[in-house]
Parts: sequence; structure tokens; C-alpha cells
Amino acid sequence: MSNFRGIWIALATPFRADEIDFEGLERLVKKLLADGVAGFVVCGTTGEAAALSPAEQLSVLDSVLSWVDPHQVVMGLSGNNLREILAFQEEIQKRELAGLLVPAPYYIRPSQAGLESFFMTVADAARVPVIVYDIPYRTGARIARETLRKIVRHPQIAAVKDCGGDMETTMALIQDGAVQVLAGEDSQLFNSLCLGGSGAISASAHIRADLYVKLHQQVDSGDLEGARLTHYQLLPWMQIAFAEPNPAVLKAALDLQGLTSADLREPMQACTPATRVALTKVLSLLGA
Repeated sequence: MSNFRGIWIALATPFRADEIDFEGLERLVKKLLADGVAGFVVCGTTGEAAALSPAEQLSVLDSVLSWVDPHQVVMGLSGNNLREILAFQEEIQKRELAGLLVPAPYYIRPSQAGLESFFMTVADAARVPVIVYDIPYRTGARIARETLRKIVRHPQIAAVKDCGGDMETTMALIQDGAVQVLAGEDSQLFNSLCLGGSGAISASAHIRADLYVKLHQQVDSGDLEGARLTHYQLLPWMQIAFAEPNPAVLKAALDLQGLTSADLREPMQACTPATRVALTKVLSLLGA
């Protein structure tokens, strides 16, 4: 089964003139690989998957797989129509890859029994490891702690991307040891690692990914003082990265670095001029 330790990038999808910018995507992926990241999550929230057609999502996945070892690539799989999800899952699984990142079905707000059944059905159909994406503020579905602890006992579920905002649940999952726990709220990375978390699926780690990798290595080696300093070095960037709906600020940062354009797909909007000015100062202090 795949090992999801380390810093995984919740990969942005670059656009130019409202079309996928594959040259920019390749440039971005190769830069992040050189920075030492563990892998990529393609077509997740940061990748604006909701604004991509299924064919576009598969084209992004296939492009990334042409540049990156398949065991370093996870694909997002989301929706609220289970039949369509399972059909798309089957199409994705024609490819070799490390896993699938699966959130609760959004908008319909199923019961706890419904959530358990949903994840079990997807996991039963999985030929690659599944990462449960616990992010209630996006899906509208809160997975109760005991429900989540039951779900992750499925042998095909390997990890949780932890955006639930409940430290008690985070600690319970880590202590249970049934799955790897990956920080999904970037400012909680240091805390999660110190508690025994395995790493992160991070959007903000597009910028100074080398420092995120360093932070993970420092905690692994027991250098908590060094890790704390690295955390506080990154914190102003982490905070401004989510000052507006993600990935608007992140794409502005990538644009300022000359890696990709700041373009987003409607209804997402570019970050405000005031945020861009503040962002420039933060990136300068970070050496980015």
C-alpha cells in the first residue's frame, strides 16, 4: 500500500485564456519535485476540479503522470452522485497511481450511516489506496469522530486529509494508528507532526516547498526547536495564502514568481490589489 508520509502538494491547475496551461503545469511540477516534495494531489480543491470537466481532469492527471512517478500521484475524486463517482473512479483506475482523495458527498448532507456507506462503497471499488478528505466546511457534511474511526478500518483506506478542525479527532486517529493522518489545514502542520501525524497535503507548500520539507525533516529528527522556527518563518505566508478563497492568493504568488499565471476560472476571482501588495511583502520576507 502507498506511503503518504511527507509533504504532498495539493496541486494548482494553471490556466491561460480559460484553458489549461500545460506548459505552466509542467514547469510548476518540476520545480516542486526539485524542492523535494513527496508527491502531488491532482484535481483537488486547489486544483479547481469543480471547474474542470471530467475529460479535463483526466488530461491534467495524464500530464502529471507523464512527468512524475505514479506512486507520487494522487487523484481527487469528488461529487454527490454515487453512480457517476464510481464510473469516474473506474476510468481513473485504468491508470497506475498512488491513490484517490475522496471527500464526503457535498450539498446533500447525508446521515452518519449514509457517510459510512458512501466511503465503504468507494473503498470496496478501489484498486488503489483511498485517502478520506475530511473537510466539512466545504462539503456541508461533518463526519462524526466515531464514524470516521469506523470508516478508516476499511483495509483499502490508507490515510485521512485532516481538515475537520477538531484536535480531539486528530489525536484519536493518530493514536488509533489505523491510517496515516495528513494535515490539511496548513497552519496546523507543525502541531500535527508533533502529535505523530505523517505529513500534509498542502496548498501553500507551492511556495518555499523546501522549507515545508525541512520542517517535516526537523520534526522527524527530533529537532523541535528548529522546526518551531521554520513554522514561524512560514506562518505569515500560510496566513495570507488563505486570506481570500483558495487558490486566488496562491495563484497570485505563483504569478509573482513567474511560474504560472494568476488566472482562475469563474466564479473564482483574482485576489484583490490590496492582498497582492501585502502578499508581495510577505514573499519578500520569506525569500520567495
